[in-house]
Amino acid sequence: MKKESALSKLFKYAGNYKYLTIASWVLSAVSALIALSPFYFIWKIIKEVLDVSPKFSQAQNLSEYGWKAVGFALLSMIIYIGALMCSHIAAFRVQAAIRSSLMKHILTLPMGIMESEGTGKIRKIVNESSAATETYLAHQLPDKAGAVATPVGLLALLLVFDWRLGLLSLIPVVLSFAIMGTMAGSRMKTKMEEYQNALEEMSAEAVEYVRGIPVVKTFGQSVFSFKKFKNSIEKYKKWVIAYTKELRLPMTFYTTIINAVFAVLIGAGFMLAGGNYDNKFLLNLLFYIIITPIITVTLSKIMYSSENEMIVEDAIKRIESILEKRPLPEAKEEKKISKASIKFDNVTFRYENAGKNALNNVRLEIKEGEHVAFVGPSGGGKTTLASLIARFFDTTEGAITIGGVNIKDIPTKQLMSMVSFVFQDSKLLKMSILDNVKMGRKDATREEVIEALKNAQCEDIIEKFPNGVDTVIGSKGTYVSGGEAQRLSIARAMLKDAPILILDEATAFADPDNETKVQQAFSQLSKGKTVIMIAHRLSSVVDADKTFVLKDGEIVEVGTHKELVEKDGLYAHMWNEYNKSVKWKVGA
Repeated sequence: MKKESALSKLFKYAGNYKYLTIASWVLSAVSALIALSPFYFIWKIIKEVLDVSPKFSQAQNLSEYGWKAVGFALLSMIIYIGALMCSHIAAFRVQAAIRSSLMKHILTLPMGIMESEGTGKIRKIVNESSAATETYLAHQLPDKAGAVATPVGLLALLLVFDWRLGLLSLIPVVLSFAIMGTMAGSRMKTKMEEYQNALEEMSAEAVEYVRGIPVVKTFGQSVFSFKKFKNSIEKYKKWVIAYTKELRLPMTFYTTIINAVFAVLIGAGFMLAGGNYDNKFLLNLLFYIIITPIITVTLSKIMYSSENEMIVEDAIKRIESILEKRPLPEAKEEKKISKASIKFDNVTFRYENAGKNALNNVRLEIKEGEHVAFVGPSGGGKTTLASLIARFFDTTEGAITIGGVNIKDIPTKQLMSMVSFVFQDSKLLKMSILDNVKMGRKDATREEVIEALKNAQCEDIIEKFPNGVDTVIGSKGTYVSGGEAQRLSIARAMLKDAPILILDEATAFADPDNETKVQQAFSQLSKGKTVIMIAHRLSSVVDADKTFVLKDGEIVEVGTHKELVEKDGLYAHMWNEYNKSVKWKVGA
């Protein structure tokens, strides 16, 4: 089966605008051919000057030839501008269509995909990969059409005046194409993909690093704590240096050869003349020396066009990698759910391309109104377990029910109305505090939002801004601390008033003053709700009705804080270590 080209894939997004793209190629090719016309008139000027030499005053047509050269040069520029207008209109439409398709599709995907892929990676694909298609269609394709048309016109010019000099000037062209072939091809395509992968990884890790800066500030860690980010930079550096060294020799030869065409012409031309340096020979030699720099420019365009095509192919591949991800099956009819109880029935889950299960045969039951905690070593499966409740992913095996109804049979909108999340890294958008909180419930009144802010202990935040709840976060240097952002997120959850509340390390980075207020807000928020708390700070979950201890994707202990401490198991060990860390201080 024939592989579909990058251009045909882009044309699917272009609609009728693809005809503008085709028009841009034609206009660019015509412009390139017309651009060669001034060289003919330059030849006529040189010929007339040599014919009347040394009586230069007898040259009658120099002005006419000069203006004709200028006229054709201007005509070529106007046609090329027309080509770019056509290509840009089509390119912007294609880029907009790709971004629109990506965003519409992303909105249908489960939250888990966003977390596993990384928001930095997805953002890079949406922004930069789509931008690569715009650059390709708007600039590179028209230039390629012109670069292909130019050699055709050049070949005619080179062979018409003196075929021997014409053939001589083509020798460096053949050699440079041979060298170009060693740098391009399938190997170059693989290298280009590796390059984009390295960039993508570095971009994704940069986003995660910036988001983690509060951790650095809170715990006084150095930037080298973020090993993945540092390693991605090192990996990119090593790849770029190694690849540059690999291409150094062929690129040196290529650049030398394409820029030495005139030198070959001068040396070989005088040898061909055999001492007979008449006006005709000098005229043709001067003409070839003047026109051969076009060969250099044209060859460079052709070489980079092959590289550009590989870049856009890689961009399309990355765009398709997002579009190929399928949304979870969606239930159509709302279910009648009377209780906010949760049950895991023999649930097993494995992340895509992972070597082992994240969860193994998990069985647990949370009663309506019960406050439970998930604790355990990092990587034990706590966040995964909570994410499955909100159906960020579908279980690999087993079932999860809310109020006795399988969550797969609950429409996404209904499920989201039943579950609220408060993450450790709360997200606030660049909009007013009022609108940020109102995201919890779009139809809420101003009074209801203000009441939610009050219950979430946010009054001090509102009072410090002159515009109060109408203050736009992120504008004109207006920002809130991590703990303050957490309280605003709690206000949003309060306004949503979902019966199930999941708190994922929600006080991890709050300072002592903010933590006290956050805990007070949680107490207000948790009333009458089924609450799941994920925590490393065990002091925040000692009052939980039940604590589930997870290790390596399995529940190894269940009980109240008192019961678990008395068991002398994993939880008791974690509790002892936690107390040691709290009491620890630097000695004198």
